[in-house]
Amino acid sequence: MKILVLAGGYSPERNVSLSSGAMIAGALRERGHQVAVIDSYIGVSDQEADIEQLFEKEICEEWKVISTAVPDLKALKAAHPECRNRLIGPNVLRLCREADVVFLALHGGSGEDGRIPAALDLMGVHYTGSDYLGSGIAMNKHLTKILAKDAGVNVPAWEMRDITDEAVIEAAVREVSLPVVVKIPDGGSSIGVYIVKTIPELRAALKENLGRRLLFEQYIEGREIQMGFLNDRALPSIEIIVNKEFYNYENKYQKGLAYEKTPADILPSEEKEMGEMLLAVAHALSLRTYARADFIIDQNGKIWFIEINTLPGMTPTSLLPQEAEAAGISFGELCEQIVDEALKKKTGTED
Repeated sequence: MKILVLAGGYSPERNVSLSSGAMIAGALRERGHQVAVIDSYIGVSDQEADIEQLFEKEICEEWKVISTAVPDLKALKAAHPECRNRLIGPNVLRLCREADVVFLALHGGSGEDGRIPAALDLMGVHYTGSDYLGSGIAMNKHLTKILAKDAGVNVPAWEMRDITDEAVIEAAVREVSLPVVVKIPDGGSSIGVYIVKTIPELRAALKENLGRRLLFEQYIEGREIQMGFLNDRALPSIEIIVNKEFYNYENKYQKGLAYEKTPADILPSEEKEMGEMLLAVAHALSLRTYARADFIIDQNGKIWFIEINTLPGMTPTSLLPQEAEAAGISFGELCEQIVDEALKKKTGTED
């Protein structure tokens, strides 16, 4: 089967995405598929845009390693002036049309917010994961919380504020109860997440995000548990135990900074309830094939849904592959099942 993996993109999560793409491509090649992986933002030059040659190209080993630093997008754009303000590089869409299926390994930005799935739908291209609508809603933490709450799922209290000027910052400092979690509502990989416990920390976080719309979420102290689903089946839970701070960008992707236990050491009743909550959110958002959600179990044993990720990481330290392995599904089998489901989805065109 001819599979094109889209990775990278113009997103603060591009390094994670490149690693996911490289790992997916390698696993699918080992299973006998013709696979090419390209950076959706940089694209491919006209001279290199032969898909048969791309299938023979070695996977970039550097992509598999995730830097501790968040990518500098301004520097990326400056290094590729030919891309200008477009989010899809040269020949990307043409190559998508030539593949049997496109595996979306994009995180954040235009890849996970539904825009690229929408473009592929318009071209009748088979692609992995949720469609444009579910992806777009899930990317917006505010809308996700509204639908999750309507579905009867426990959600921490939250509010949205536009941080337009100093007066708004000072009003928030007076009015917001601490501790609080401050988030960019469409961020990922814990980029733009602040665990705020003091007024100086709150003021600093808001000044750093002047001009943005931010989500203020009730801080829930407890155990961090994540759970994914695959083909409408909840996978075993996984507990995150970090050595310092919280489960931020650095702790997520650098070995030794976080300990993960799969399945999580929780009660069978808690595992069952969490799985039901996960699938309730997935159905409310019309998500497909696979996703992974964040939960917290507080000191009283209450389970809280935090957010859901429609294109979870597929890196060496990523959580969904660990959960799948605990369910007896190897990394290669996981990738294969995701591809198989993509081929079953309607694309809006007749064969």
